[in-house]
Amino acid sequence: MDDILFQGWPGLGRTALVSVLAYVGLVLFLRLSGKRTLSKLNAFDLVVTVALGSILATTLLNKDVALAEGLVAFASLIGLQYLVTWSSIRWGWIRRGVRSDPTLLVRDGSPVEAAMRRERITENEVLSAIRAAGGRTVMEAEVVMLESDGSLTAILKGPGVRFAPPG
Repeated sequence: MDDILFQGWPGLGRTALVSVLAYVGLVLFLRLSGKRTLSKLNAFDLVVTVALGSILATTLLNKDVALAEGLVAFASLIGLQYLVTWSSIRWGWIRRGVRSDPTLLVRDGSPVEAAMRRERITENEVLSAIRAAGGRTVMEAEVVMLESDGSLTAILKGPGVRFAPPG
């Protein structure tokens, strides 16, 4: 029972030291890799971020994993993400493999039902985006887009093009 609560000072010291060093290493690698590494997350970026957290936790808590191994894992994963994002800028086939294109959900005040169904977006979610942009009804929207990162963007029709809700 004692091992569950406290396994000795050497384990605590190792965890504290490795925590500080792994944190510093991760921050340095992320700074070197640029802002794009942890930008607004799409599915690909989310997987990388979760994997970084898993590497950090394993490095901190698993005595069989040395700090150097954890840092190599950080560098490898961040390097691979950098390579994939660099390649996706240059080659469309890679970009299509790791990123999704934005989807048009509303065009000129009319919902694009097939796109909403395919993307599993409800009318209430679309209306929420329209309200966030200052509108009240779907008819007030020029477009509503489902962005690559999963957020919704609504662009309202120009001034003077306001419609009253039907009924």
